[in-house]
Amino acid sequence: MVKKRGESGFDGIFKGFTDLVEKLGELADKGEQLSRTGEIHWKEGQEKGVKGVYGFSVKLGVGGEEVTVEPFGNIRRDKKSGETVVEETREPVVDIFEEDDHTLVVAEMPGISPEDVNLKVKDDMLVIHAEKGDKKYHKEIRLSRSYPREKMQVSCNNGILEIRCTM
Repeated sequence: MVKKRGESGFDGIFKGFTDLVEKLGELADKGEQLSRTGEIHWKEGQEKGVKGVYGFSVKLGVGGEEVTVEPFGNIRRDKKSGETVVEETREPVVDIFEEDDHTLVVAEMPGISPEDVNLKVKDDMLVIHAEKGDKKYHKEIRLSRSYPREKMQVSCNNGILEIRCTM
Protein backbone atom coordinates (compact mmCIF):
# COMPACT_ATOMS: atom_id res chain seq x y z
CA MET A 1 0.00 0.00 0.00
CA VAL A 2 1.40 3.39 -0.92
CA LYS A 3 0.48 6.13 1.49
CA LYS A 4 -0.56 9.39 -0.19
CA ARG A 5 0.73 12.71 1.07
CA GLY A 6 -1.55 14.01 3.82
CA GLU A 7 -3.21 10.64 4.32
CA SER A 8 -2.73 9.47 7.90
CA GLY A 9 -1.72 5.87 8.54
CA PHE A 10 -5.10 4.92 9.93
CA ASP A 11 -6.98 6.51 7.02
CA GLY A 12 -4.90 4.24 4.78
CA ILE A 13 -5.82 1.20 6.85
CA PHE A 14 -9.53 1.97 6.64
CA LYS A 15 -9.30 2.52 2.88
CA GLY A 16 -7.64 -0.89 2.66
CA PHE A 17 -10.54 -2.47 4.55
CA THR A 18 -13.02 -0.77 2.20
CA ASP A 19 -11.15 -2.24 -0.76
CA LEU A 20 -11.24 -5.64 0.97
CA VAL A 21 -15.02 -5.60 1.28
CA GLU A 22 -15.32 -4.94 -2.45
CA LYS A 23 -12.91 -7.77 -3.29
CA LEU A 24 -14.64 -10.28 -0.98
CA GLY A 25 -17.75 -10.13 -3.13
CA GLU A 26 -15.67 -10.93 -6.20
CA LEU A 27 -13.87 -13.83 -4.49
CA ALA A 28 -16.83 -15.48 -2.78
CA ASP A 29 -17.73 -17.63 -5.79
CA LYS A 30 -14.16 -18.42 -6.82
CA GLY A 31 -12.67 -19.89 -3.64
CA GLU A 32 -9.57 -17.71 -3.88
CA GLN A 33 -7.22 -16.03 -1.43
CA LEU A 34 -6.78 -12.31 -0.81
CA SER A 35 -3.92 -10.68 1.05
CA ARG A 36 -3.22 -7.03 1.87
CA THR A 37 -0.20 -5.53 3.56
CA GLY A 38 1.13 -2.10 4.36
CA GLU A 39 3.47 -0.06 6.50
CA ILE A 40 2.90 2.99 8.64
CA HIS A 41 5.75 5.35 9.49
CA TRP A 42 5.49 8.26 11.90
CA LYS A 43 7.44 10.17 14.50
CA GLU A 44 6.19 11.26 17.86
CA GLY A 45 8.02 14.34 19.12
CA GLN A 46 11.76 13.78 19.17
CA GLU A 47 11.48 10.03 19.73
CA LYS A 48 12.96 7.42 17.45
CA GLY A 49 10.73 6.79 14.40
CA VAL A 50 8.18 4.01 14.80
CA LYS A 51 7.49 1.53 11.99
CA GLY A 52 4.27 -0.41 11.95
CA VAL A 53 3.50 -3.29 9.62
CA TYR A 54 -0.01 -4.68 9.26
CA GLY A 55 -1.77 -7.10 7.02
CA PHE A 56 -4.23 -9.90 6.75
CA SER A 57 -4.92 -12.83 4.52
CA VAL A 58 -8.50 -13.85 3.74
CA LYS A 59 -9.12 -17.35 2.42
CA LEU A 60 -12.47 -18.31 0.94
CA GLY A 61 -13.26 -21.98 0.45
CA VAL A 62 -15.04 -23.38 -2.56
CA GLY A 63 -18.50 -24.90 -2.09
CA GLY A 64 -19.46 -23.29 1.18
CA GLU A 65 -16.24 -23.90 3.12
CA GLU A 66 -15.65 -21.37 5.86
CA VAL A 67 -13.88 -18.05 5.44
CA THR A 68 -10.68 -17.56 7.46
CA VAL A 69 -8.93 -14.29 8.19
CA GLU A 70 -5.32 -14.47 9.38
CA PRO A 71 -3.77 -11.21 10.64
CA PHE A 72 -0.06 -10.54 10.64
CA GLY A 73 2.28 -7.66 11.44
CA ASN A 74 3.05 -5.75 14.61
CA ILE A 75 0.09 -3.38 15.01
CA ARG A 76 -2.37 -4.51 17.67
CA ARG A 77 -5.17 -3.13 19.78
CA ASP A 78 -4.21 -3.10 23.46
CA LYS A 79 -6.82 -5.17 25.29
CA LYS A 80 -6.75 -3.03 28.43
CA SER A 81 -6.70 0.48 26.98
CA GLY A 82 -8.33 -0.21 23.62
CA GLU A 83 -5.64 1.91 21.94
CA THR A 84 -3.66 0.86 18.89
CA VAL A 85 -0.02 0.03 19.67
CA VAL A 86 3.02 -0.91 17.59
CA GLU A 87 4.76 -3.92 19.09
CA GLU A 88 8.41 -4.83 18.67
CA THR A 89 7.58 -8.38 17.50
CA ARG A 90 5.80 -9.09 14.22
CA GLU A 91 3.36 -11.89 13.53
CA PRO A 92 4.36 -13.47 10.19
CA VAL A 93 2.06 -14.56 7.37
CA VAL A 94 1.57 -18.33 7.73
CA ASP A 95 -0.03 -20.91 5.45
CA ILE A 96 -0.73 -24.50 6.49
CA PHE A 97 -1.06 -27.27 3.92
CA GLU A 98 -2.51 -30.62 5.00
CA GLU A 99 -1.12 -33.38 2.76
CA ASP A 100 -1.75 -37.14 2.88
CA ASP A 101 1.50 -37.97 4.67
CA HIS A 102 2.51 -34.66 6.29
CA THR A 103 1.55 -31.12 7.25
CA LEU A 104 3.53 -28.27 5.71
CA VAL A 105 3.73 -24.93 7.54
CA VAL A 106 5.06 -22.01 5.47
CA ALA A 107 5.87 -18.68 7.17
CA GLU A 108 7.13 -15.47 5.59
CA MET A 109 9.86 -13.93 7.75
CA PRO A 110 12.09 -11.60 5.72
CA GLY A 111 15.65 -11.30 7.02
CA ILE A 112 15.57 -14.62 8.89
CA SER A 113 17.80 -17.65 8.29
CA PRO A 114 17.42 -21.22 9.68
CA GLU A 115 19.75 -20.63 12.64
CA ASP A 116 17.57 -17.69 13.77
CA VAL A 117 14.48 -19.90 14.18
CA ASN A 118 13.35 -21.49 17.45
CA LEU A 119 10.46 -23.98 17.41
CA LYS A 120 8.55 -25.27 20.42
CA VAL A 121 5.86 -27.93 20.33
CA LYS A 122 3.34 -28.86 22.99
CA ASP A 123 0.60 -31.25 21.99
CA ASP A 124 -0.94 -29.74 18.81
CA MET A 125 0.47 -26.23 19.37
CA LEU A 126 3.51 -25.12 17.35
CA VAL A 127 5.26 -21.92 18.46
CA ILE A 128 7.61 -20.23 16.01
CA HIS A 129 9.99 -17.58 17.31
CA ALA A 130 12.72 -16.01 15.17
CA GLU A 131 15.02 -13.10 15.83
CA LYS A 132 17.87 -11.45 13.92
CA GLY A 133 18.91 -7.87 14.58
CA ASP A 134 15.79 -5.69 14.62
CA LYS A 135 13.69 -8.42 12.96
CA LYS A 136 11.59 -10.29 15.54
CA TYR A 137 8.79 -12.71 14.70
CA HIS A 138 6.44 -14.80 16.83
CA LYS A 139 3.50 -17.01 15.86
CA GLU A 140 1.46 -19.67 17.65
CA ILE A 141 -0.16 -22.21 15.35
CA ARG A 142 -2.67 -24.92 16.22
CA LEU A 143 -1.96 -27.94 14.05
CA SER A 144 -4.52 -30.56 13.05
CA ARG A 145 -2.79 -33.08 15.35
CA SER A 146 0.23 -33.45 17.59
CA TYR A 147 3.62 -33.95 15.91
CA PRO A 148 6.88 -34.79 17.69
CA ARG A 149 9.52 -32.06 17.35
CA GLU A 150 12.05 -34.64 16.15
CA LYS A 151 9.82 -35.30 13.10
CA MET A 152 9.79 -31.67 11.96
CA GLN A 153 12.13 -30.80 9.11
CA VAL A 154 12.95 -27.09 8.96
CA SER A 155 14.28 -25.17 5.97
CA CYS A 156 14.52 -21.46 5.31
CA ASN A 157 15.36 -19.78 2.02
CA ASN A 158 15.15 -16.02 1.40
CA GLY A 159 12.99 -15.51 4.49
CA ILE A 160 10.50 -18.26 3.62
CA LEU A 161 10.42 -20.77 6.47
CA GLU A 162 9.08 -24.25 5.72
CA ILE A 163 8.32 -26.76 8.47
CA ARG A 164 7.44 -30.25 7.26
CA CYS A 165 5.67 -32.20 10.03
CA THR A 166 5.50 -35.98 9.73
CA MET A 167 4.42 -38.77 12.06
